[in-house]
Amino acid sequence: MSKNILVIGSTNMDMVVKVPYFPKPGETIMGGDFFMNQGGKGANQAVTVSRLNGNIEFICKTGNDSISSQMKDLFIAEGISEKWILKDNNKPSGVAIIMVDKNAENSIVVAPGANSNLSPKDIENSLEAIRKADYILIQLEIPIETVEYVVKIASHFRKKVILNPAPMASLSDEILKEIYLITPNRIEAETLAEMNIVDGESLIKVAKAIYNKGVENIIITLGSDGALVYNGDFKMIPAIKTDPVDTTGAGDVFNGALTVALAEGLDLFSAVKFANRASAISITRRGAILSIPYRNELTEFISTNNK
Repeated sequence: MSKNILVIGSTNMDMVVKVPYFPKPGETIMGGDFFMNQGGKGANQAVTVSRLNGNIEFICKTGNDSISSQMKDLFIAEGISEKWILKDNNKPSGVAIIMVDKNAENSIVVAPGANSNLSPKDIENSLEAIRKADYILIQLEIPIETVEYVVKIASHFRKKVILNPAPMASLSDEILKEIYLITPNRIEAETLAEMNIVDGESLIKVAKAIYNKGVENIIITLGSDGALVYNGDFKMIPAIKTDPVDTTGAGDVFNGALTVALAEGLDLFSAVKFANRASAISITRRGAILSIPYRNELTEFISTNNK
């Protein structure tokens, strides 16, 4: 039986525009298609868990605007309880401005809004959800003091915390020692280890440096180059080759799917393969939440690609 997953994090309204290239400072360019799509790293990961049939609860904070009700309606439609969807009466909901270029790469600016007011007090008032959880998935689009409080409380209750350290922020070694699994991308891993990745040897040195800070398991995601899994030993898991349309939210799909796989009892290496398949589907579609696959789609994808 799958274990319980709690996602704690951000929820935004994404405003996406296609561009031929990213403009230079002071430059105005003509864009292409524009659309709005609900997102935010926390919301993307929570919806991923739900669509892949994980047992999900989600703690987030929306604002004092019409976007708030749209977000709540989405979560209910996705099978996520509204119990921990908190509302801030003093701030607007978070928004993200996203440019996607012709190579499907993205550039993102986030105005956090109510996300910046998800406080330790809110977490304290949500201890029921933490006690119930087996795995807690969290990111850094909420205040760092809230993240640190979550980690400490989760450690107290002996819960497994999976930290997706994005966008990158300063993390103390004291907090890192309480993390079960951390999933930085290349740049985030370099920041955590305070050294650069230039080749395979330096990649392993970076993973070891993070491991030596006390993190039990490290997965460094490398885009089309796959992922390095390190937990005292290391293994490269190759990426699945697809024709990308939009990479927005792919990392969130990876983290959500990874947590589902671990909650279902898969080992770390098999869980990364499962997560790679989910994110491979997502980058063939536009948007963040719009791109997240359902479990039946993932099952069909696995079956087709194993033939």
